[in-house]
Amino acid sequence: MRPVNKGTWLSVCRAMGAVFCLSLTVPAIGLAQKSQPGTCIQPVYLTFDTGHMGVAPLIAHVLRKHQVPVTFFAAHEKTQEGDGTMGTHWAPWWNERAQEGHEFASHTFDHAYWRADVSPGLFKIRPSAGPQAGQDLQWTAAQYCANLKKSSERLEAMTGRASLPLFRAPGGKTSAALLKAARDCGYAHVGWAPAGFLGDELSSQSHSNSSLLQNALKRIQPGDILMAHLGIWSRQEPWAPAVLEPLIVGLQEKGFCFASLRRHPQYSKLLADPKYSPQKH
Repeated sequence: MRPVNKGTWLSVCRAMGAVFCLSLTVPAIGLAQKSQPGTCIQPVYLTFDTGHMGVAPLIAHVLRKHQVPVTFFAAHEKTQEGDGTMGTHWAPWWNERAQEGHEFASHTFDHAYWRADVSPGLFKIRPSAGPQAGQDLQWTAAQYCANLKKSSERLEAMTGRASLPLFRAPGGKTSAALLKAARDCGYAHVGWAPAGFLGDELSSQSHSNSSLLQNALKRIQPGDILMAHLGIWSRQEPWAPAVLEPLIVGLQEKGFCFASLRRHPQYSKLLADPKYSPQKH
């Protein structure tokens, strides 16, 4: 496990209490020792998009502790520490997650938001990262696909394993034309269930951690894809790991289990399609 930033450790310990802090010293068990495939009869699919990475080591600890496999969607975003989410500073962190058996997929390299269709094969795009962050651009389908592929290639370089031929558009914003362009270059889009929006992007003032936790435990159903982030800049009361661990425990107590998107009925069939082979993209 990558060392936890001292400031992050102290702030989380104060918020969570001594029991949580002590739990961070417990040796983790590899995901390879989790339940055998086929025993998960009420699966949910936990996914994380990149963010400021301030709580990423703590999230990794919780996932290891509870034997939860996830799928990470990565873009090269600004971070609290280091040279961006997919820079050299965080590369060992990604490699460790690969060794634990997690899956990886593209979030576009420049965290590029679709804004509108301009004409067939041409899209209005606004990246929130990279050299053109905050600018309204016009990208061809080929340019969008290249940005998807750039993220996949960087993930593969850091993790040593092929990323899934899946992507998540920033903000979940797409159009039929954008989805077709992505399919044509070998990528299928992954959204999330209504109950799977875990709320870590919302204001702490109007959506406390306790209310987000109770809402998720009440609404999540088997088969749901869940979505959170590796740190949100605007949220004053960090969602992770304060909500993450009790959410995992609460869902497991209700009979749910966790699986990566590789085991999702829709995407497992898609991954067997030669159109979406890693060589294709």
